Amino acid sequence: MTIDNRPLMAAALGCALCASPALAQSTTEHTPYPPAANGEGRVTNAYATARWSENWSAPGEAREIDDPLDRLKHIRLDSDDDIYLTLAGEMRLRTNFTSNPGLVKGEHQRHDILRVTGGADLHLGEHVRLYGELSHADSSGHNIGTPSVYQENDLTVEQSFVEVTGTLRGLDLGARYGRQMFYDGSKMLVSQRDNNAIHYTQNGLRLWARGRDVRVDLFDFKPTAYGRQGTGDDRINDEIRFSGVTVGTQLPRDLLGGSKLSFDPFVWRLRRREAAWVGTVGREERVYVGAHAWGDIGPVNIDWTVNHQSGSFEDRAIDAWQVFLSQTVALGAQKGAPRVGFNFDYASGGGGNEDGPGAGKMRNAISPHGANTPFSHHLFLTASNLVEVAPTLSLSPVKSVKILADYSFAWRATTGDAIYRANTRPLAGTQLSTSHKTAEMPRLQVQWNISPRVGITARYEHVFAGPALREAGYGDSDFFGTWISLRF
Repeated sequence: MTIDNRPLMAAALGCALCASPALAQSTTEHTPYPPAANGEGRVTNAYATARWSENWSAPGEAREIDDPLDRLKHIRLDSDDDIYLTLAGEMRLRTNFTSNPGLVKGEHQRHDILRVTGGADLHLGEHVRLYGELSHADSSGHNIGTPSVYQENDLTVEQSFVEVTGTLRGLDLGARYGRQMFYDGSKMLVSQRDNNAIHYTQNGLRLWARGRDVRVDLFDFKPTAYGRQGTGDDRINDEIRFSGVTVGTQLPRDLLGGSKLSFDPFVWRLRRREAAWVGTVGREERVYVGAHAWGDIGPVNIDWTVNHQSGSFEDRAIDAWQVFLSQTVALGAQKGAPRVGFNFDYASGGGGNEDGPGAGKMRNAISPHGANTPFSHHLFLTASNLVEVAPTLSLSPVKSVKILADYSFAWRATTGDAIYRANTRPLAGTQLSTSHKTAEMPRLQVQWNISPRVGITARYEHVFAGPALREAGYGDSDFFGTWISLRF
């Protein structure tokens, strides 16, 4: 793959700095920024959805070894244990059943999807690591058409990066260059899209500086355009570029009578050379200015994101908004107490249809690469021209089982525009409807973590099509999915 030289020079500079004695042996004591809030989801001696974010630096004798496979998490390669290797793997078997696929009356669809992933994390001393990850995806079933490259792929290099870190004057500094997963903020905006067999990955450079209570992350990426025949046909998609800065801070613990909150303002830019809107394909540049606030206030947990999008699509100005508000409250003081709450999601719409094709401001909001399954596993909704409200309930009847339930009500933000599916393509005919209401969706998910290595999930959703769908010829549909994940 090819990447321009500017990020490479920056990465090389980062390597030189992090290798310097001043950076590696700073005399100023520091308290690390909380790993759970640093935009990476780092975990220690545990499994994560993104395997690269696992930290197995403690040798085996310093950890509880559950079984021989656990010894693969820290393989010494020198006598001083300065160089060690972590191996990781996953196999996920998933089956999705959908009636009336595409919300159109017809033959059911059964999609069987296999994911096989293997990763190697090589640590060269305290400051340098090399990470690589290969993945295979296979699809079969009934009435599935041609699966996407994210669901059927002979072999792909899903991640391949070098990372250099160090400490200077109380700050943790780092640079990561290469193919990597990126998510820093609300999953509605940026996500690795674990619903797919092959994850969404980016290519480029990420830099960070983290103190005790404040962090700064900068990035410049282009997404991976996967082929399906092997590692040789994957490339960097030069048509899209995503860059920006996030500034995170830990708010005072005595705020609001006692809290544990993170506040992460951000300024991002997304450039697409061939964006398609309102029957027109053209260059689009969006600037996102917003903030993500999340954490606990006593028994209340919040996850709030607001952003405004400006810029241009061809010669039209962009003026769009997104609001994602999720909040729950614990019904008891004990750990694992049931939680009730509600989600509110808003994404502005209006591609110019209300003023005539190609006229007026572009008010359709989009997410850079957010998750779509929170809206529906049917994938007929995305964060554009959408208003959604959903009361929620979560409980753990036993320690290893978690039940999630909600009932979603969805509308179009404006009737002058279409309903948009997960790929931001409009549902044909919905732009002609005069109704606001899109659908109602009861949803239930059960997760059983049999062990740290084995988990089973089952999910059911039903779509009660509303007038905005029915007037365009769409109808009700059921979705049932179940998957088992095996990890080491």
